[in-house]
Amino acid sequence: MGNHGSNLDDILAEDMHHWYNKFMRESPSGLITLFELKAILNLRGITENANGYVEQVFFTFDMDGDGYIDFVEYIAAISLLLKGEINQKLKWYFKLFDQDGNGKIDKDELETIFTAIQDITRNREIDPEEIVALIFEKIDVKGEGELTLEEFIEGAKEHPDITEMLKNLMDLTPVLEIIVKGRENKIKD
Repeated sequence: MGNHGSNLDDILAEDMHHWYNKFMRESPSGLITLFELKAILNLRGITENANGYVEQVFFTFDMDGDGYIDFVEYIAAISLLLKGEINQKLKWYFKLFDQDGNGKIDKDELETIFTAIQDITRNREIDPEEIVALIFEKIDVKGEGELTLEEFIEGAKEHPDITEMLKNLMDLTPVLEIIVKGRENKIKD
């Protein structure tokens, strides 16, 4: 997974006025809908799982649940992903993984998300089943086949290799760079 450090440092160094101008250029209404996010990211012809993942990302960023990402939510999401503490990131990952909202993540939910990420990034270096098996082997100490938020955070922190793997898999840097650069600089196929 590429090293995006210097580019992201530049992005973070920009002042709030500049961020606001970029946001308003992409969404003059001051609100980004799910449809607009997909358009910004140029996501066409993606699988159903990948589409579900994008929707799940959108809904985790839509913190007040109103169906829009406003400027405050936009900045909060970018800050979390780029500068957030590990506990904050793990909580966000968990919320993203918990597709049915029952407060637990199971193997199917994780595998669906990891497969969807690979469909979007086209990076298929590791089989999602292997990743999920490794995570549950190391973290699901009770063998229940599901993890609570507390088990997930404690387990990930106890196993730095799992944390690093999650950070690499969940790296949304390319997505954020597309959003920050705007539609005029989309990745060309």
